Amino acid sequence: MLRASVAILVLLSLSGVHGEDPYIYFTWNVTYGTIAPLGVPQQGILINGQFPGPNINSTTNNNIVVNVYNFLDEPFLLSWNGIQQRKNSWEDGMEGTNCPIPPGENFTYHFQVKDQIGSFFYFPSLAMHKAAGAFGGLRINSRLLIPVPFDPPADDYTVLIGDWYTKNHKVLARLLGSGRSIVRPAGVLINGKSGKDDEPLFTVEAGKTYRYRVCNVGLRTSLNFRIQGHTMKLVEMDGSHTVQNIYDSLDVHVGQCYSVLVTADQAPKDYYIVASTRFMKQVMTATGVIRYAGSNSRPSPKLPEGPVGWGWSLNQWRTFRWNLTASAARPNPQGSYHYGSINITRTIKLLNCRTRVNGKLRYALNGISHVNGDTPFKLAEYFNIANRVFEYNRMGDVPAVEEGAAAAILTPNVITAEFRTFIEIVFENPDKSIQSYHLDGYSFFPVGMGPGRWTTESRKTYNLLDAVSRHTIQVYPKSWTAIMLTFDNAGMWNLRSEIWERRYLGQQLYISVLSPARSLRDEYNIPDNALRCGAVVGLPLPPSYV
Repeated sequence: MLRASVAILVLLSLSGVHGEDPYIYFTWNVTYGTIAPLGVPQQGILINGQFPGPNINSTTNNNIVVNVYNFLDEPFLLSWNGIQQRKNSWEDGMEGTNCPIPPGENFTYHFQVKDQIGSFFYFPSLAMHKAAGAFGGLRINSRLLIPVPFDPPADDYTVLIGDWYTKNHKVLARLLGSGRSIVRPAGVLINGKSGKDDEPLFTVEAGKTYRYRVCNVGLRTSLNFRIQGHTMKLVEMDGSHTVQNIYDSLDVHVGQCYSVLVTADQAPKDYYIVASTRFMKQVMTATGVIRYAGSNSRPSPKLPEGPVGWGWSLNQWRTFRWNLTASAARPNPQGSYHYGSINITRTIKLLNCRTRVNGKLRYALNGISHVNGDTPFKLAEYFNIANRVFEYNRMGDVPAVEEGAAAAILTPNVITAEFRTFIEIVFENPDKSIQSYHLDGYSFFPVGMGPGRWTTESRKTYNLLDAVSRHTIQVYPKSWTAIMLTFDNAGMWNLRSEIWERRYLGQQLYISVLSPARSLRDEYNIPDNALRCGAVVGLPLPPSYV
């Protein structure tokens, strides 16, 4: 039986949320439904009957309340890609922080998009649900008191691009569980469509400028995005305003979001938007139509060509710069956080590897292939039974073996980070395929990338002035990427490969950031409606933070 939703009581029970900030409410029914985005009927996961799911349109500091009813025959969770959840990992929606919503029950998420602006998305975080849908756009607009560094567009469009599989999500999970790979996708989608018809996705008026929020919500493939006959002005990525350079196309890696301004300054007819795969031998392409109002002309069948090679992509990344003169709603306002002058207190080097354990395919970081248990790590920690569920710091700060082919240990991978310390994380990728990493609860500064192995000499190449603060970053084949951040957001946070097969098979970890003060100033108490599962069922609540 579905539990009654008492949203008002839930809201009153959450400490630290101020009544003067507006609330926006959603009720979402999660169901199975038949979809055929590539022409093959398959079982999808729908939200209120929609694929992709409904768009969340909010303003910074809004309280978002989402009551999720799970009508599937399996547990379900949603996570909010890039939303920092300040002091509130209770709403993060990852398996290591929250109990799943059981079939036939509901859970009310309540979080505040505190001091954030920009383009984000939500997605289902359990199993291989992301391969079946249940993802959608989440935009956070700036308040009128905080001007953005461009004129208001004529309209604001969400563009969700991603690779797609026609196999059922449970079949994909069984393939991985049996030790095999899910291999390459069947195609590419734009807003749930492959572009087999010429019905317009968006309509524009000549002479006006439009904002397109482009997010890669796929499972494994970097995509190049471009618009036939038009250039794009990049203005924001992953919640940060950028220096406004002009691009013919943009590489959007898995988990990333970009905002571009496009002026309808061409002859009034139809034009294709294009998303095509990168770093694959066989290029897969999806298209969608932008129609000028009153157009009766079909788009030209000649699509703009995409770039070749990852060197082009690396050079494009080097052109991205933070807009230091723009106002922004952020915990550390742009222009005031001089990250390049802060002393590094700790360096963590993460080496990914592909390996086999008991004959089955696994992925690992520094020799640890992460596994989840019946009890979320955050709950075990909060109820003071962590030693019954996992062991901290099984993984070292540097890989024990510098080659990526060492045997891996299957165990929960939970490390600790001292509260408010400034840490450097280096991702080393010895593989021939591109990687993409995301850190929940934070934005970080990607300060450097380069081929080969990272050394301390690599720091001489860092951008210590205006690296774009973001939450997801790519690591090119046989290359490294370095990021810097202050661990000032208490909670239990997931750092994962956004290549979903790799995440599913162990290429992830959790970072426990505990405030020694155990104070509401640093972290909220567990919400009254929090689901309990595993070893914490029936345990008394620990003393509340004050």
